[in-house]
Amino acid sequence: MKTIYLLLFTLLNTSILNAQTNVKSYFGIQFKNEIVVNNENLVVNGVGLREKYYIDLYVAALYLPKKSNDANKIIHADEHQAVYIRLVSNAVTREKFMENVEAAFEKASHGKWKKEDLTKFLGFFKNEFKKGDKIHLEYIPGKGLYVEQNGHLLGVINSLEFKKAMFATWIGGNPAQESLKTSLLGKH
Repeated sequence: MKTIYLLLFTLLNTSILNAQTNVKSYFGIQFKNEIVVNNENLVVNGVGLREKYYIDLYVAALYLPKKSNDANKIIHADEHQAVYIRLVSNAVTREKFMENVEAAFEKASHGKWKKEDLTKFLGFFKNEFKKGDKIHLEYIPGKGLYVEQNGHLLGVINSLEFKKAMFATWIGGNPAQESLKTSLLGKH
């Protein structure tokens, strides 16, 4: 009987350890070190905190096929990529989110995006935002940028140019926040 308990204890501890090594906590939010998007393995490249006026807004994780700190290469790559966002404040309202995305796209340093794609993207978000919400942006070559909120697919923007502009809002030449860019590129 002791052998069975010892075996169960060992198995349980091994599973907990394996689960813990695949997940890391960043700014109090847990992100997986590896994810699968459309049967492609992606690794976390970097994780950063978006702040504005000393208010923590969200934590974002950038996932790539392999780690890179070359922003231009990441932005222009037509490969599986993802950005996972967790809201950490109720200060991020739907309206403020839409205003900030529009402003960020106007400053975006890459991509020949179309205004109708931005309008379509913003139209996906019909529900109010709240602390704890999860927004996943997953780019799949030839299919587009899949947009999810709290596990529900909101829609797809089938445009590499739109993906380039979206990623440039975080890691391009004129990012929303320089320290977030540095963190996402794994250069902390």
